[in-house]
Amino acid sequence: MEFVLMIVFGAAAGWLASLIMGTNARQGMLMDIVLGIVGAVVGGFVLSYFGQPGVTGFNLYSLVVSTLGAVLLIAIGRMFSRGAYY
Repeated sequence: MEFVLMIVFGAAAGWLASLIMGTNARQGMLMDIVLGIVGAVVGGFVLSYFGQPGVTGFNLYSLVVSTLGAVLLIAIGRMFSRGAYY
């Protein structure tokens, strides 16, 4: 059951990040899920660097952390893709 919640949570975070960054039309649901899950790891790492807790469970705070991590991933991807997403 935890695995299914992780996928749903990742999809929500990735979808929110793609809406924020304007990439929703260019990527599918699978990419949203991947971005959300990896974004949770990245967001947790960045916040732990600043002394804050990372992803703490299935709650609103963790969704925000995951979404911020996914937004950061999209921004880094844009830097390395030489404007492919602009």
